[in-house]
Amino acid sequence: MSNLIIGCGYLGQRVGARLCQSGERVFGTVRSAGRASEIARLGIEPVLAEVLEPESLKSLPAANRLFYSVGFDRTAGSSMQSVHVDGLQNVLDRLTSETIRFVYASSTGVYGQIDGEWVDEESPASPTHESGRICLEAEGRVRAWAEARGGAASAIVLRFAGLYGPERVVRRAIVERGEPIPGDPAKFLNLIHIEDAARAAVAALQTARGEPLYLVADDRPVTRREYYSSIARLLGAPEPRFELPRPGSAEAQRDATNKRISNRRMRSLLGVELLHQDIASGLPSALAD
Repeated sequence: MSNLIIGCGYLGQRVGARLCQSGERVFGTVRSAGRASEIARLGIEPVLAEVLEPESLKSLPAANRLFYSVGFDRTAGSSMQSVHVDGLQNVLDRLTSETIRFVYASSTGVYGQIDGEWVDEESPASPTHESGRICLEAEGRVRAWAEARGGAASAIVLRFAGLYGPERVVRRAIVERGEPIPGDPAKFLNLIHIEDAARAAVAALQTARGEPLYLVADDRPVTRREYYSSIARLLGAPEPRFELPRPGSAEAQRDATNKRISNRRMRSLLGVELLHQDIASGLPSALAD
């Protein structure tokens, strides 16, 4: 089987590296020659491409399986809508009949539940902010592509909880400086270590017959207080302080939701065995690296 990773960033390059380690051929898109050299060292065959430039996508190699994991770069000058929806459609329009499995990296931000309730694949998706609404629209584009193939291809959506790991521990610098953290400390965070996120993506690509949707999170949602207190303890920083976010700010929008993500389907049907069941082992690993 051949694989194409669209977006070899923090998650995509790890997915590609795992596939290479299992002996499969992997192509991966990047936007610069420097990044091409980096992923080549992992065994991934680099392809210079930009999803917002259709001409660059003419060089995409045909592949049996595709993992789409394009992040939003706020410094690039493009809107989130254009990157996540228009860019995705540009790629879908270029795919050949050889692609029989499309796995799309989405977000649990599509859920707007506010009472701390458990959320699974059957829960209604009702995003409260723009990023969640855009993710839902993108998911619809992927499903429409698969339906148009009339059973010749399948699409799997992975809704990831917050990714963390080496070089990506949310608000580490703020905790180290002892600055107040915006948000309600009693509300829940849903997280997944980057290595476990990559395991889930590989499982979705390789599964013989997958469900159309999986929630990807670790076993135990934690409150903000537990998460930030754990970081402070591991770094020898002051006990964290919290403050209510400014009304109307992006922080206030994120703080509006409060939910707990269930990973039961991922565990039982994809058979993902987590390296880090929760932050008790995940955070020390991330901070050590």
